Amino acid sequence: MSGQGAGANLDASGIADADLRQLGERVVAAMGRLGVPGVAVGVLRDGEEGMAGFGVTSVAAPVPVDPHTLFQIGSITKTMTGTITLRLVEQGKLDLDLPIHSYLPELKLRDAGAAASVTLRHLLSHTGGWLGDYFDDTGKGDDALATIVGRMAELPQWTPLGATFSYNNAGFYLAGRVIEVVAGKPYEAVAQELLLNPLGMDEAFFFAEDCISRRVAVGHTVQDERATVARPWALARAANPVGGLSASVRAMLAYARFQLGDGTAPDGTRLLGRDSLDAMQTPATPAGSGAGAVGITWMIKALDGVKTVRHSGGTNGQTALFLLVPERRFALTIVTNADRGAELCQEVGAWALRHYCGIAEAAFAPRELSATELAPYSGIYRATLSDLAITVADGGLVMQSHPKGGFPQRDTPPGPPPSPTRLDLGPDDTLIALDPPFKGTRGEFLRDENGAIAWVRFGSRIAKRES
Repeated sequence: MSGQGAGANLDASGIADADLRQLGERVVAAMGRLGVPGVAVGVLRDGEEGMAGFGVTSVAAPVPVDPHTLFQIGSITKTMTGTITLRLVEQGKLDLDLPIHSYLPELKLRDAGAAASVTLRHLLSHTGGWLGDYFDDTGKGDDALATIVGRMAELPQWTPLGATFSYNNAGFYLAGRVIEVVAGKPYEAVAQELLLNPLGMDEAFFFAEDCISRRVAVGHTVQDERATVARPWALARAANPVGGLSASVRAMLAYARFQLGDGTAPDGTRLLGRDSLDAMQTPATPAGSGAGAVGITWMIKALDGVKTVRHSGGTNGQTALFLLVPERRFALTIVTNADRGAELCQEVGAWALRHYCGIAEAAFAPRELSATELAPYSGIYRATLSDLAITVADGGLVMQSHPKGGFPQRDTPPGPPPSPTRLDLGPDDTLIALDPPFKGTRGEFLRDENGAIAWVRFGSRIAKRES
C-alpha cells in the first residue's frame, strides 16, 4: 500500500490481550488489502476496555495512529444528537411528538402538510420523507444551522411524512436547530454541556481549530490501491449535529459505557432515565433488510436472536462504525481514514461479533430467477448523490453506481464510479451486493400501490425508478 512508509505501526503481535491481538491482526490485514492508511479500534467487554491504533494519520505527513488520535466519526454524531434531544425531553423542554412548528413557527418545507405535522420523532427515525442527502456550506457563524434550515424549503418531498424509512441527513439540521432554539445557545455548546463534558469525552471536538493542535487523522480516497489525501478536511459547520464530531476511540468507549449503562455519568450524575435509553435502543420503525429497524437514531437488528445496536459514519475520506450488544455487555468502535474503510468496518465488525459474542448476520437466501423474471427489476434509479443503473446480464442483475457529487459540499464534483456489482435477489424483493466495494450490503426493491417496482433502497437510502 502506497504512503504508509516501511510498514509503519502495522504490527499487532505486541498486544497483550489475545482477543484484541486477533482483532488487530484482522485490521492490519484488511488495511493492506484495501489501502487504508490508518485505523484505531476500541473494545468494551464486561466493563473492561481495550484499544489499539494502526498505520498513520496521513500519507502526506505520516504520524502513527494511537488510541488518542482524533478521527471524524461522521453520522455516529446523530446518536449524540438523539441523546441530547432526550435529555431535553426529560427536562421538559422538548416533546418528541409535538409538531416542530411549536418550536420553529417559521419552518417552511416544500410540502406544507409535512411542515405543519413533522415531529422530532420523524426526524430521529429518518421518516421525514424529503430529499435527505442535502449538503451546503452556510458559513462558520452561529447562524449556520438557522440558514440551512431555511434552505430546506427547496427540498422535494419524495414520500409522505412518516411513511418510509430512508436515511435522511437533512432532518438532523432541523433537529439540531430545535435544540439550539430551546436551549438558547449554539448546538455545539449544548452538546458540550449536556453530553461531552458529563461523560468525560475530553478527546472529542466539533471544530477544526480544536483538532489541529492534537494528533488528528485526515481522510483519504483510495484509487488503484493508492491512497491520496481527501480535501477539504472539515465539514461545514451546519453539518455538526448531522455528523460533525471528531473523537478518539478512547472518547468513543466512554460514550459506549454510557449507552450500555443505566443513564448515569461516571461521577454518578443522572443524565438520562433508563426508560429513555431503552426507548432509543428499541425497534420502532422498520428500516429494511440492511438496517433492520430504527429506534431513536440507533439502527437495531437481531442477529441469532440477540439485539445489536449500531450506527456507522462517513465523511470526506473517513469512515467509522459504532456497535453495541447490550445483553452481552459488549461494544466495538472502529475509526478509519479512508473511503474503503467502510469495507474494513464491515468485515472486521462481523468478525468481532462472531468472536466476542458468537452471533452473525443470517445467511442471505437467493432466489433462482430467469432473465424474464429479473427484467422488471432493471432500470435507472435516481437519488441525490448517485444514480443506480440496474441491468440484467449473464443471467443475473448487475448494478452500476454513477456518482453525481454534492458531498461534502453542494458543489463537490463526483468521484470516479465504483466497480459494478452483481446482485442476488431474495424473498420479499430483498437484495444483496456480491462484489466490492459494496459486497455484503443489503437492501430491497419497494413497490407502489399497484405492485410495480418504484424504488430501490440501498445503503439505507431510497432511489426512485425513472425507467
